[in-house]
Amino acid sequence: MSLTHVQLREKFAKFWEKHNHKEIPPIPLVPQNDPTTLFTGSGMQQLVPYLLGETHPLGKRVYNIQPCFRSQDIEEVGDNRHTTFFEMMGNWSLGDYFKKE
Repeated sequence: MSLTHVQLREKFAKFWEKHNHKEIPPIPLVPQNDPTTLFTGSGMQQLVPYLLGETHPLGKRVYNIQPCFRSQDIEEVGDNRHTTFFEMMGNWSLGDYFKKE
């Protein structure tokens, strides 16, 4: 079975919404409130305060599809594992459940 990137995003979103997760909109590729980095390099970047204990406004079960840019391994770009721009898909439980579920 072959999927387009749009179909893959839709399947990912539907799966997590079926499991009571809410979508977090992506943050800009150049973060606005993070002076520690030039680019968004991970889907968890916007979630750090919530992973450290703050309450997320959308609740404890969330997911995101985050555009990311990484240049630290630019010499490796071109093989089947390294890219500079990609979309990272993530699902997050912010203190709601663990491995049993």
